[in-house]
Amino acid sequence: MAIEVKIDAFEGPLDLLLHLIDKNKIDIYDIPIAEITDQYMEYLHEMERMDMNGLSEFLVMAATLLDIKAKMLLPQEEDENGEEIDPREELVQKLLEYKMYKYMSYELKDLEAAATKAFYGSANMPAEVTAYEAPIDYEELIGDTTLRRLNEIFQFILQRREDKIDPVRSTFGKIEKEDIDMDAREASMKNYLRGHRKCSFRQLLEQANSKMEVIVTFMLLLEMMKLGSVRVQQDELFSEIYITVDADKLNAQPEATEQLVMSAS
Repeated sequence: MAIEVKIDAFEGPLDLLLHLIDKNKIDIYDIPIAEITDQYMEYLHEMERMDMNGLSEFLVMAATLLDIKAKMLLPQEEDENGEEIDPREELVQKLLEYKMYKYMSYELKDLEAAATKAFYGSANMPAEVTAYEAPIDYEELIGDTTLRRLNEIFQFILQRREDKIDPVRSTFGKIEKEDIDMDAREASMKNYLRGHRKCSFRQLLEQANSKMEVIVTFMLLLEMMKLGSVRVQQDELFSEIYITVDADKLNAQPEATEQLVMSAS
């Protein structure tokens, strides 16, 4: 397939290869060598008819592409780790380096163009300012305080701060307040007790997600016992505690959280 090229548009073989890769929208890490080589050779034939200057570099790259193309047809070599060696790897690295330097040259060119638009005036400081002398002699103030001496002072201050740290209390964690929605917790408990007319105290506590919810669950259960909506029974010491629910009283009782607040007040 014929391609249109500009003979004087490329600075070298790598520049031409980058042009072909961008033109064909090819992944630079997965170059189809056969296709790129054909297009490269077509450009080379055009260049031979028009200008022989600088052709040697392009011929060397053509030989490199043909060599890679031949290696791609052969069984892939393996490295010491048993992984296949891609014949295109060295060419890809050269293309990436060239692309980086090319874009850097664009950036430098833009900076140069921007610098030509900057103009600086000559110094115009008032005589009073240039004649000003600081009231402090900084050399006398600093004396023999060198960077080494300043570092020693700094390390000494850091050590004093570390000595003030309590080795026990510094390892304590932070106590954070956990907000519990008691109304929601009570509603959840009632729903569970309505579906389990008889359950163990352990099963009820397993519905809690944190220590604070366990405490709130225990307080609400005590209030329900006080209101008579649940009855707690333990057959013997250290045995399982069972909760029996009176559904009518449970549904008719006032909110236990309100009773807790009234008791607390």
